[in-house]
Amino acid sequence: MSASVAEPPQSSFSADKAARHSAIALALALPSDTCLYLLLPMFASQFGVSLFEVGVLLAANRLIRIVGYGYIARFYARRGDRPTDTMAVIAAATASLGYATLSGVWLLLPFRLLWGLAFAAMNISTLSMATADPQGASKRNGRSRAIIALGPTLALPAAALLAEQFELGPRAIFFVLTPVALIGLFAARRLPSLPHPVSSQRKLKLPGSLDIWSFLEGFTLDGLFIVGLGYLGKDLLPGGAVMAAALLLALRYFCEIVLSPLGGHLAERFGPERLLVTLSLLTTVVLVGFGAGWIFTGAALIVVLRALQIPLIAPIVARRTPGPGRVQALAARAVWRDIGAGTGPMIAGLLLPILPSFWIYAVSATLLALSAVACVRGRN
Repeated sequence: MSASVAEPPQSSFSADKAARHSAIALALALPSDTCLYLLLPMFASQFGVSLFEVGVLLAANRLIRIVGYGYIARFYARRGDRPTDTMAVIAAATASLGYATLSGVWLLLPFRLLWGLAFAAMNISTLSMATADPQGASKRNGRSRAIIALGPTLALPAAALLAEQFELGPRAIFFVLTPVALIGLFAARRLPSLPHPVSSQRKLKLPGSLDIWSFLEGFTLDGLFIVGLGYLGKDLLPGGAVMAAALLLALRYFCEIVLSPLGGHLAERFGPERLLVTLSLLTTVVLVGFGAGWIFTGAALIVVLRALQIPLIAPIVARRTPGPGRVQALAARAVWRDIGAGTGPMIAGLLLPILPSFWIYAVSATLLALSAVACVRGRN
């Protein structure tokens, strides 16, 4: 049984405008999280945590999203974008302030959980706004992902510079990022506040082809690849300074700025499903090469292919789940991606020291390619 309320129509212009504002809000909030990924492992003692506790804190935001995405999606559907994003921006700024002022795993953990819920809300809003109008959804989603990536691209090198050159220290950087996040309120307040219709069905379902691809994409590209890059390339990088790590992370987001709109344009022209299969097959080849020892060449190509793939899944989901089921379907794909991205690093840490990297990446790449083919053949 589905809700009887029809989704309000949106012109391409209004959809473009709303997607842009939701992306700006997330772009301004996201640096407090990405900079924590950079600074927390390198300055763990200054945050009063051990290396093990660093792992717990960095995983906590994904774990809470796995549990909370469904609740956040229903709240978002009832209240609309403006109230949801406003609360999420305030929560993100509060989390940043917590990183700046508190020490120890038990005091920092609630703020990681708060950030996880804030990101879930803003992520659903950006995906929903980008796909609200089926016409041009792939292009709109590509532009949205590029705007979002702009925040971390600028913040990561700046944070490294403040931490290294000016000896500002890692904690004080989050004092700077707190008002940056709050600037996102100006964008959030310009979003529509209309509710979104949702399906009243909440029965458990087996994962479909899109769920499996989302899981394997997060598992392989956000899990195995990121950990493997550090593990396999640690002897090839000179020094390992904060700025070098920041630039590597920023490069990933910069590629999203440049290439995600291109991916959206290509998806509009050739179809997102066909492009998804093509890019996944290319990623398979490059991942095998990465595991065989082409570390930095392979890493550069993977970053490019990942950026091109980012805009594809949301338009496919919106096309296959129109109307009341769209918001929940977008949230479900995000949950499966988070599950993959959360388990990938653990599997990488377990297998990389004991198995040849070639076989680890060859098997995972093959599974990713097969799941992409299944997305074309499947209906969900």
